Amino acid sequence: MTTDLLSPFKLNDTLELQNRVLMAPLTRCMADDNLVPTQDMVEYYARRAQTGLIISEATIIRPDAQGYPNTPGLFTSEQIQGWKKVTDAVHANGGKMFAQLWHVGRVAHPHFFDGDVLAPSAIGVEGSVPRMRELTYITPKAATTDDIKSLVADFAKAAENAMEAGFDGVEIHGANGYLIDQFLHYEANVREDEYGQTPENMSRFALEVTDAVIAAVGNERTALRLTPGAYFNMSEDSRDKAVFDYLLPELEKRDLAYLHGGIFDDSTRFDSLEGKTTSEFLRAGYKGTLVGVGSYSFETAKEAINDAKFDLIAIGRPLIANPDYISKVANNEELVAYNDEMLAKLI
Repeated sequence: MTTDLLSPFKLNDTLELQNRVLMAPLTRCMADDNLVPTQDMVEYYARRAQTGLIISEATIIRPDAQGYPNTPGLFTSEQIQGWKKVTDAVHANGGKMFAQLWHVGRVAHPHFFDGDVLAPSAIGVEGSVPRMRELTYITPKAATTDDIKSLVADFAKAAENAMEAGFDGVEIHGANGYLIDQFLHYEANVREDEYGQTPENMSRFALEVTDAVIAAVGNERTALRLTPGAYFNMSEDSRDKAVFDYLLPELEKRDLAYLHGGIFDDSTRFDSLEGKTTSEFLRAGYKGTLVGVGSYSFETAKEAINDAKFDLIAIGRPLIANPDYISKVANNEELVAYNDEMLAKLI
């Protein structure tokens, strides 16, 4: 049977999407100086409400989660109300929206907050803050067990705040070399306690966050993004596969809204995943609803879904260039080509 990507898709008993095309999370650094969503952001997201589900740009759960300038938050009443304007506009245009919950871990910078940079272990990364290259990264503090409990609680609180802000659900950012992903990789996690050394221990933080968010907002409104093979600010290690081999079946038990691969090019095959692409590896280990991403066109995504590689497709840069992406593909109209200058403004 050939799947029509533009037909409705029942995500679960709570949520039905108007089509299988999701707007991928796209960090734009356009919140105000208090990390409150702006009117430009209201209009930006409202124009893309034809997609089946908008996943917000990564949104920080508390002050020490910040590693980029002007990334929005979900921990103050002003931020919650700012996001409420966004979700109201998306809903008025017939769309649905999840908030992506984010802590950057060791790539945070104290320029943005008072206090320690927290990570699984006291292992830093080289380089500097994007858009603020004068700020170089510092060696983080290894999170204590009390720090970890606080982080888990703050992910759950941010999920509750997302519901207050009118989101339809949340996607936990567990990918791309940020905090949760750091716990899942041997290069960043050399702990010797219950959060390190073995696949079970290294998966513990991701599962505790997931369980806390589910307890706060329900499994049907909880999703997770993972990158088992995409090494961003991270060195590849063949031992990492065993961590994800343990984690994926555990996540399947949670009956999440979906699991989302986080990769810029899903044609890349990773030695650490025994030559599989991200979507191939996730599909082999996880039988629930899977979102594919990574330089797919509408047609190549349709082929992949028809081949059962994943169930939904997240589109990124083409949706920056084409707010009316769904209308265009539905009517076989030519898409505007993305270029890097488009990152400098919301369109």
